[in-house]
Amino acid sequence: MPRGLDHIVHAVLDLDAAAELYRGLGFTVGARNRHPPDWGTENHIIQTPDTFIELLAVTDRDGIAPHGPRHFSFGAFNRDFLSAGEGLSMLVLKGRGAADADEFRKCGIGDFEPYDFERRGRRPDGRPVKIAFSLAFARDAAAPDVGFFTCRQQYPENFWNPAFQKHANSVASVAGVVFVAERPDVHRDFMQVFAGAKASVIDGGFRIDTLRGLIDVVSPAAFLRRYGVKAPDTSRSARLAAIRFTAADAALLRGIPEFAGLAGLYAGNPVVVSEEDAMGAVLIFEPARHDNRMGRGQPGTGPATTG
Repeated sequence: MPRGLDHIVHAVLDLDAAAELYRGLGFTVGARNRHPPDWGTENHIIQTPDTFIELLAVTDRDGIAPHGPRHFSFGAFNRDFLSAGEGLSMLVLKGRGAADADEFRKCGIGDFEPYDFERRGRRPDGRPVKIAFSLAFARDAAAPDVGFFTCRQQYPENFWNPAFQKHANSVASVAGVVFVAERPDVHRDFMQVFAGAKASVIDGGFRIDTLRGLIDVVSPAAFLRRYGVKAPDTSRSARLAAIRFTAADAALLRGIPEFAGLAGLYAGNPVVVSEEDAMGAVLIFEPARHDNRMGRGQPGTGPATTG
């Protein structure tokens, strides 16, 4: 079944500092939330229409449930990920809960029971609402440093809110994500099953055009050519390296102090925040007139980088 991007997990050591980083880049950052006790994690949410970024930290290691037979531990995975450094730890696609878990089992990419949980959220006026999710986990054996699952929202009307999707930097969508791997083709079969869509060849790797957003898997050299910054270390595993945002109004993006004066925006090229400046993640901001398909952007001077 074809699936689109739901959210990306950015795992960090200091959740308050991560929230300030994204606020400084012009994002509206949601309130701090706590996950189930056996996860030991807390988060902030940054919404765009139908896709969001989850800033996540491990705040209580004592109660984290371990991995077990047919049980994927969200908390244990992110705890172990953070032991090696910060960055984009998990890719999440929109899902169907138990139906996805059954499909992943049949296709040989995951034999995990679905995980259902709920928490309280709050409307902008402070009114409490119930938020609930059903998760189905998958595993790419060749990418142990990346977590994969699908997410079904049980009460989407209580989660998605246009008021949280208005950002001072004019970001209007998540255009896609970029993985980096020493051998991209090793991950093609897994990604096609996980996304429910066929891959196409691009420079240095392959691309999957999902129902919402692009998934690109490229070599470190291709990543450097394209964005002008190095990718996270792939010596042990493929990595989820970058998030690509589309900004509706480059003038508003230029008004953010962190981006002021970067010539790339005037030429219609992306601005790239490197992993050194974004807690292990590469954040790419593309003006709206820049085509979201990589390699088909407007001519210009190439990406402008910060850091």
